[in-house]
Amino acid sequence: MKLNKIGVAAVALATTAVATVALAQVRDQIRVVGSSTVFPYSQAVAEEFANLTGSRAPIVESTGTGGGFQVFCAGIGPSNADVTGASRAIKASEYELCVANGVTDITELQLGYDGLSIAVSRASTFDWNLTEAQIFQALAAEVEVDGAVVPNPYTNWSQIDPSLPDVTITVFGPPPTSGTRDAFVELAMHDGCAEFPAIQALEAARRTDVCSRMRQDGPFVEAGENDNLIVQRIISDPTTIGIFGYSFLYENSDTLKAVAVEGIVPTFETIADFSYAIARPIFIYVKNQHRGVIPGLDDFVAEFVSDAALAPGGYLAERGLTPLSDELRAEMQDRALNAVTMDPAV
Repeated sequence: MKLNKIGVAAVALATTAVATVALAQVRDQIRVVGSSTVFPYSQAVAEEFANLTGSRAPIVESTGTGGGFQVFCAGIGPSNADVTGASRAIKASEYELCVANGVTDITELQLGYDGLSIAVSRASTFDWNLTEAQIFQALAAEVEVDGAVVPNPYTNWSQIDPSLPDVTITVFGPPPTSGTRDAFVELAMHDGCAEFPAIQALEAARRTDVCSRMRQDGPFVEAGENDNLIVQRIISDPTTIGIFGYSFLYENSDTLKAVAVEGIVPTFETIADFSYAIARPIFIYVKNQHRGVIPGLDDFVAEFVSDAALAPGGYLAERGLTPLSDELRAEMQDRALNAVTMDPAV
């Protein structure tokens, strides 16, 4: 995506002067929105920032990745967020929304890696190990049966494969506004879909639809942006499965266990080397036009990328974040401290 730089500058000049005065007069508390996966990390940094500085802890809201970009990109001023967390990179359409609303100076910071975890209660007696094809068969709105593409008929796991338990398919997962949902569709559903010749033979647009559309007839339950709610639901029923970021599995490992995907369970090591099939990078985006205006924003961003937070053994790793390499972490620290504007060609 390429943007007209003269147009970008004009939008920025038209909005920033008024917004800067308003920001300084109205708000003295940092506001963070975005991904439910990034939420516990943002919350941890907010608490550490408040402890270190004596400032009010930033407001942290779990809005989902898509919802976070909608709020973040809505404009400059006290009603708009300073930082958004994202479990995928910003889309071209979202960046264009930002620019259209005067948000023209953004720093993109990769925090680390996350494994999209599929988990069950530790009370489950079955040793779960699913292929991506089986995941697709359980959760897609349409599947291939006997060489035809049909509405998903599967209600029990054993109907997909006799080696799987004879229990009802009930999977709690994220809604369409979630970056976790986007990543799950791209990394798990699309890969699983590729195993079925009749689907692959479809015209391109139709094939993409079949490979991407989650079923809405009951077995897949959209549980909102509250991943803790998914955790509670699967703890209460050993036959159900949940989909969420690795941090929620890591923090609840006393009550939850991972479902292996293609024989691999998510760990720091398998997520970092991508041997776990559904791993992804996670990000925060900083509105540089609020820097120097919202009190403490520069210090908050610096804390987010500090070694204390992001390095191996840092307090975010203790909460389930798979760390970056030393070189990439140093690059993110440089971007953060120098407010490096992201390349508009996203």
